[in-house]
Amino acid sequence: MAIRLYKPTTPGRRGGSVIDYKVELTASTPEKTLCKRIKKHGGRNHHGKTTVRFRGGGARRIYRMIDFKRNKDGVPAKVASIEYDPNRSCFISLLQYEDGEKRYILAPIGLKVGETIESGTDVEPKVGNTLPLSCIPVGVEVHNIEMTAGQGGKLVRSAGGVARLMAREGNWATIILPSGEMRVVRKECRATIGQIGNKDHQHVKIGKAGRKRHMGRRPHVRGKAMNPVAHPMGGGESRSNGGRHPCSPTGVLAKGGKTRNPRNRSNKRIIRRRKSNRGLQLVL
Repeated sequence: MAIRLYKPTTPGRRGGSVIDYKVELTASTPEKTLCKRIKKHGGRNHHGKTTVRFRGGGARRIYRMIDFKRNKDGVPAKVASIEYDPNRSCFISLLQYEDGEKRYILAPIGLKVGETIESGTDVEPKVGNTLPLSCIPVGVEVHNIEMTAGQGGKLVRSAGGVARLMAREGNWATIILPSGEMRVVRKECRATIGQIGNKDHQHVKIGKAGRKRHMGRRPHVRGKAMNPVAHPMGGGESRSNGGRHPCSPTGVLAKGGKTRNPRNRSNKRIIRRRKSNRGLQLVL
């Protein structure tokens, strides 16, 4: 995938860049039977109260229903197209199964139109195929990994994402995630072979504030620029640095404070946390 630059006719054009979709995408219109409308809420809950700040507006999107489970075993599928999805950073592929059913999947690098892919326990571990971790050779790159068997892929689903199967012992498989975190999952959980496409997504420069508004992101206001009634770091005579450690409007520490729920059941499956210098710990 290539990054496309425009002539610097405006400051926004000068500083911005886009993905050259013509290099890889093969279709411009989605499959209507796999699309549905999604209603925007602007970061507000059912009471109309803002629970997520700085969201609203943006271009209208149509949601593509993605098959994260890949549970149609024994039926080969042919790749019909590679398409753009406005709801995620990676591209998606339209599969045409032999029985006539169509499904969308996340498009890995190297998957071409016309290729045949499958899912199941006795399929070849090639790019695009989905197998249980117990059937995947150790050292193979995978994505769209389940955390609970049959639940559907939850891990490694963004552009350029790739994890690696490191080992298997008993009923557990050890994987290393893109963040550097090492965790164990049940070997019955499924994963798809290969690395997710559009890995140049991280190199795109937005260039101007208007593009962020098109994405549904409103301006992010600093807490210390607000009034004290709106933020704990607001107020003060003349310029100030907030008068306390950085925090959210509700007082939750923003730098260095732990935000992960300690009662999260998946915590005990982590062997090595990301960005951690502590020794290996395994609790099963």
